[in-house]
Amino acid sequence: MIQDILPHSFDNHYLADKKIKNNDFLLHFKANTLLMKISNEAVDLPRMSDFRDITDTSNITFLYTLNDVSGFILWDEAETVEGDFEYKEIGFFRTIPQKEIGWISVVGLHLRNWYIEHRFCGKCGAETYHKSDERALVCPACNAHFFPKISPAIIVAIICNDKILLARNSNFAASWFSLIAGYVDVGETLEETVVREVKEEVGLDVKNIRYYKSQPWPLSGSLMIGYIAEANENQPIVIDNNEIVEAAWFSRDNLPSHPTNASVGGELIEKFMNGEI
Repeated sequence: MIQDILPHSFDNHYLADKKIKNNDFLLHFKANTLLMKISNEAVDLPRMSDFRDITDTSNITFLYTLNDVSGFILWDEAETVEGDFEYKEIGFFRTIPQKEIGWISVVGLHLRNWYIEHRFCGKCGAETYHKSDERALVCPACNAHFFPKISPAIIVAIICNDKILLARNSNFAASWFSLIAGYVDVGETLEETVVREVKEEVGLDVKNIRYYKSQPWPLSGSLMIGYIAEANENQPIVIDNNEIVEAAWFSRDNLPSHPTNASVGGELIEKFMNGEI
């Protein structure tokens, strides 16, 4: 999965007094794109040395450390030195050969979105400031504290004998299918969310719900919790025609296009395809 980057070491502990160095990564976003450095068709994140006039007084924020190299976000306009640079849609993380670069890029997007969404206090509207000793934004007027938001969500492989239930979301391409997934509601356990989401989206009752593994998913600021469950394939499939526009049972040798094992959902489908679940 995308976070599996061994032997590289990732540390998101906030270092308040960290000073940027020439070799540190410097992330600059425009909407859903990220500035990348292109060298002989290889893609990498630019370093501080790739930008003009970056100093300790520049509008930058420390993000994390990969191995011994720190990562910062640049809020100012980006002026690079000579070389090939290009803004790439963040989906490049799925195919970039350096998985560690893909991973820290999407984590950077998660943090960028959180900082932007909490520039002002949600209680009184005052402009927030960064707490000096941890990653938190504080309101100077009412002292409200805001920490990075992570939303729990479930994703479930529904199995019956040698078949798996796959569904096509209304936002997917015509031939693209995945597992049932959804956010945890207030007051729900994770297992209750599995039961509710499956019933709402495809009309099935599930049983034997068991935990598989979890995965941070920075694109939506989520923690995806993977499950395996069973259902009787003789139940009628009743799609909600809102989020889900098509759903069916598929055998191991007849799977439609689906996510790769970069995601926990894709890994579950791969496990089914290989007869491991």
